[in-house]
Amino acid sequence: MSNDKNIKLQSLREDILSLVREYGALKERKNIFIAGETPIPPSGKLLDENEYINLVDASLDGWLTTGRFNDAFESKLADILHVRHALTTNSGSSANLLAFASLTSPRLGERALKPGDEVITVAAGFPTTVNPIIQYGCIPVFVDIELGTYNIDPKQIEAAVTLKTKAIMLAHTLGNPFDINAVLAIVKKYDLWLIEDSCDALGAQYTVNIDYAKSRNDVISAGESRAVGTFGHVGTLSFYPAHHITMGEGGAVFTNSKQLNTIAESFRDWGRDCYCPPGQDNSCSKRFEWQLGELPKGYDHKYIYSHCGFNLKITDMQAACGLAQLDKLDAFIKQRNENFAFMLDGLQATQQHFILPYSSKDAVPSWFGFPITVISDKFTRLELVQYLDKKKIGTRQLFSGNIVRQPYMQNVEYRQVGDLAATDKAMADTIWLGVQPSLGQVELTFVIQTIKQFIDSKN
Repeated sequence: MSNDKNIKLQSLREDILSLVREYGALKERKNIFIAGETPIPPSGKLLDENEYINLVDASLDGWLTTGRFNDAFESKLADILHVRHALTTNSGSSANLLAFASLTSPRLGERALKPGDEVITVAAGFPTTVNPIIQYGCIPVFVDIELGTYNIDPKQIEAAVTLKTKAIMLAHTLGNPFDINAVLAIVKKYDLWLIEDSCDALGAQYTVNIDYAKSRNDVISAGESRAVGTFGHVGTLSFYPAHHITMGEGGAVFTNSKQLNTIAESFRDWGRDCYCPPGQDNSCSKRFEWQLGELPKGYDHKYIYSHCGFNLKITDMQAACGLAQLDKLDAFIKQRNENFAFMLDGLQATQQHFILPYSSKDAVPSWFGFPITVISDKFTRLELVQYLDKKKIGTRQLFSGNIVRQPYMQNVEYRQVGDLAATDKAMADTIWLGVQPSLGQVELTFVIQTIKQFIDSKN
């Protein structure tokens, strides 16, 4: 490419990005809030001109798969989480699939998860925390939750363990860490795998009271505080627009294990044995020298497959958007937690009607939503939801409710511990409200006042 052409292209790029900056700033300018007319969604993205600039900048590269922005995003995310390895995926659901698939690799020998193995989880959550267990022929074992934290009841975990138990796969519900001390104690005692679904909990922290050596190079010490997702062998994140940061569709798998990272990368990238990044060849310097499987010696290493894998990569434009969002992560988390505290304070007087949320001991949540469970005999959840909806206040139920009641589970093999009474209560009577950083005290005050007005109308 001639120097004159390069100069012209650079000049055009600068002009384009200057216009994009102006466009993005105008488009994302917040409108005036009008009570009862302006929607208050339970979740949503918060962008400014920087995401638009990065998106267009990446598109102008013409490099449409993972590239320079993805490399920068994975590196920065790993630094934020204080982990050695982070891999992007095309969704949080894919991240959960990839994390679980990695633990089925024959490279793990006898520790590899196999069909028929049992995996402890909860029924009150998003389906894609449970689905990989089913998809790989393992048996989900459902333990009840605690109302208020909406996480696994730690007192019931050990009762779920059998000789077939090989792993625990749990989500940190709505950004509130589950009882990691209790879970780690079981993981350590029975030598289990732990997958932490942190899709709703980016930025949440937990302080442990247990020593646990996951590996020679990853030792957890009592009194240590870490980001959730880093206590397990593998952690996952989602970057869907509803989550703490967004790149549209997107997610990540992260780990401190070099072996698990290599396996996860293989499963993510078609199952191939080669780890060359897109557009590069022969990183191992032995591209035509390998003898693997029953292939002829010298078969191109870029076309040797060690796993039955997928293509779960993202585009560089997604990574570019996510990279701009990472710069705002601390501010987003701070605003979420302040919004949660404001809601909690404002609804203290309603405790005879609702179970209000609380954080797990030793946890610093990164709140995704504000859950409440109706316990009043004056009204039903449905009546409350319909009233809020008329006022343009959005709500969500606790994901799948009790997943064993879902249509697709009717012919799935599973086991449950006890009657899952708290899970059924959450399915029947729990909703959650928004605390996302686009909301301020004006909007939240309207939410609180509307809930109180509804209660008054029922007395």
